[in-house]
This record gives sequence, structure tokens and C-alpha cells, in this order.
Amino acid sequence: MKHRNRYPQTIAIDGPAASGKSSVGKHIANNLGYMFLDTGVMYRAVTFAVIEKGIAVEDEHAVGSLAEAIQVEVKKVSGTEDRKYAIFVDSINVTDQLRTTQVNRFVSQVSRYEKVRTAMTEQQKRIGRNGAIVMAGRDIGTVVLPKADLKVYLEATPQERARRRFAEEQEKGDNVSYEAILENVQMRDEIDSTREIAPLKPADDAHIINTDGKDVAQVTAEIMKIIEN
Repeated sequence: MKHRNRYPQTIAIDGPAASGKSSVGKHIANNLGYMFLDTGVMYRAVTFAVIEKGIAVEDEHAVGSLAEAIQVEVKKVSGTEDRKYAIFVDSINVTDQLRTTQVNRFVSQVSRYEKVRTAMTEQQKRIGRNGAIVMAGRDIGTVVLPKADLKVYLEATPQERARRRFAEEQEKGDNVSYEAILENVQMRDEIDSTREIAPLKPADDAHIINTDGKDVAQVTAEIMKIIEN
């Protein structure tokens, strides 16, 4: 573990789907001995709850009301290096159910609604105030932690990001085509970057890193060099 007082206490990592935010963020957090939070899982939790309750994703009022009514909690857990926290919806652990095809399909739509973003953003801000955290998402440096000590924005072409996601799905044994994944990545980019509330974009003072052709270790080393300096 590094000496915490030497390094940024709040680190924001933003970027589009499959740009490497989570993988890189986990490594940075491990290197520093910090907590890591992928804020996207909170929007996935809301999306999962919407699907489970049979609410139409297009019904913004109903989706927003549900987001305000349910309790989404992020709790630290002891276990593997890969997972340092679990996600609970109304005290039920839903961590293993947040990466389904249905959730992937609807999460960008759900997360663009004002009431949903407001409810989740407030919880993320509370977590961030504790410091010693690496937080990844799409609006961390611009909205959630606008005064973060360090802001990083990861980018990559849609094709590169679809290739990564396709490899992940194949490893899990899921039968999803590369073309379908690429279409989903491009759709999510469009939704995330054009929404009126907290659109996906780098903060003015973010370090922008292109991850095309780079593995997690290379990107992690690049960010650690920024931190060390």
C-alpha cells in the first residue's frame, strides 16, 4: 500500500462503454490501497429493478419514481481481488445479475432520466467525500466529483471497445455476435453523449488517454506515472 497522504485522495476515471475504466480503476485502487467504485453498477441496479418489476423502460416517470423509492447500497466485501464490493437493492444482493444482456441493452436509457441520475449521484457524492477512492463512470469528473484531485478520461474506438466486450462474452460462454455488441456500444455512445443531463464528455482538466492497442497494465502504468509525478 502506498502512503495515502502523498497521492490524490479522489481519483475520477471517466470514459465510454468498454474503454477500460473498471479494469484500470481496480488496478489503480489496488496500487494505492484505495476503495474502487464503478458507479455504472448503481445504474445497472436500477435497470435490473425496472426489468424485475416489469416497468416499461420508456416510462420515465415510473422509472424515476422507482429509482427514488428503492435503496441501492454499495457494501465492501472481503474476497477476491476482482471484487471489493457488492450491490444491494432493498437489502438483496444483486451483484451477479447486473451484466445480463437485458441490463446491457437498457442501462443507458434508464441512466439518462433526471430522477434516476439525481438519486444515484447523491449517493456517489457521499461515498466520494470519504476520500481514498477511485471512482469510475461517465460523469465523475464533471458532475459527481468536479473537484476530484485527479481526473482521467479513457477513450478508444467503438471497434476496439466492441472487440474487448466480445472477448469477455466469449470467455463467459455467451453466444453474442461481435456485430451485435458493436451496435450496442455505438447506441450507448449516442445516448450517453447526447443526453441533456450529465452527458458523457471529458472534464476540462482531465488527462485524456487513448487505450487503443493497450492492455490494462500499460494504461495503469501510464496513470500511475501521472500520480507519482
